[in-house]
Amino acid sequence: MLGSRLSSRALSRAGISIEDVQVIKTHNPFAVNDIYFCREMGVKPEAMNNYGSSLVWGHPQGPTGHRLIIEVIEELALVGGGYGLFVGCAAGDSGAGVVLKVTAA
Repeated sequence: MLGSRLSSRALSRAGISIEDVQVIKTHNPFAVNDIYFCREMGVKPEAMNNYGSSLVWGHPQGPTGHRLIIEVIEELALVGGGYGLFVGCAAGDSGAGVVLKVTAA
């Protein structure tokens, strides 16, 4: 599915692997997307979306995606920095994969 492809591409462009990522946030319309993402990326479901599903905020990709990117930054600050990954899928074949890095102060 699109989320794992977008994630793989974003991680490759950042020069890191999924093992380097401390925080993962996904925004998908269906739970099966996250299950597939976990299987394809080798991630345990409990290792992502630590504050619950983004769908409680609605499904609009733009505003909800921005909120999750802020959550990635905040959570990375709480754990002392590192890499975070946001991936979101919208209708059809559209979506985004973003890698962020927060350094400890």
